[in-house]
Amino acid sequence: MVITGASEGIGAAIARSAVADGWRVVIAARRRDLLDALSADLGGPSVALPVTCDVTEWDQVQGMAAAAIAAFGRIDAVVANAGFGAKRGFLNESPEFWREMILTNVYGAAITLRACIPALRDARGHAILMGSISGRQVGAGSLYSSSKWAVTAMAEALRKDLHGSGVRVTLIAPGIVDTAFYDDPPGGDPLVPDDVARTVMFAVSQPPHVSINEVYMRPTEQEF
Repeated sequence: MVITGASEGIGAAIARSAVADGWRVVIAARRRDLLDALSADLGGPSVALPVTCDVTEWDQVQGMAAAAIAAFGRIDAVVANAGFGAKRGFLNESPEFWREMILTNVYGAAITLRACIPALRDARGHAILMGSISGRQVGAGSLYSSSKWAVTAMAEALRKDLHGSGVRVTLIAPGIVDTAFYDDPPGGDPLVPDDVARTVMFAVSQPPHVSINEVYMRPTEQEF
C-alpha cells in the first residue's frame, strides 16, 4: 500500500492500521525525519519503506511508485492522502498559498493515481482518495472546499475510467478530524485519525466483487 501524506495524522494512522493487518507500506511525505521515525516504529523499511516525496513534483511521484515496485514487487493499493487547507475568505491567504494548496490537493492526487495505475491494473488493486465533507458541502469563501469538490469528481472520473479493469476506487470523505489541520477545532468530540484509518481498511478488506465507492463520515455532533 502506497500512502502519501504519511508522516503524521491520517496518513500515519492508515500506515499503522495497514501494517497491523499484514500489509507492507510505502510511506511518502516531504518530512523525512518523521517518515524515518514512523518506519522504525512499524518495523523498518522491509515493512514500511520511507520515501521522500513532494506530490506536486511528477518526477518525485514517479520515483515513489518505482520505489514501491522495486521494494515489494507490486502495488495493491494507493491512498492519495496528501493535502492541506486554507483560511476561508477570498481575501485571506496569499495567491501563492492558494496555488500550493490546489497543486497539492488536486494535481498531487491526480499524478499520484497516474503513477500507480499501471501497477494497480496488474494487481487488480484499489485506489483510495482522501476527500472531505467539504467536498460535498460548501463553506463560505472556502477554496479548500473547492479543491475537495474536485477530488470528489476525480474519484468518480477514475472509477469510470478504470471500469472493467478490476481496480476498485473509493472516496473517503471525513468531517472534522483531530489533527494539525485545525488550529482551533470546533467544539464537540471530533473524529480521530484511527477512525478514518479503520474506514480505509474496511474498504480494502472487502471481497473483490465489492467496491465501496464513497464513504462520508462525520463526528456525531457535527452539523456542517
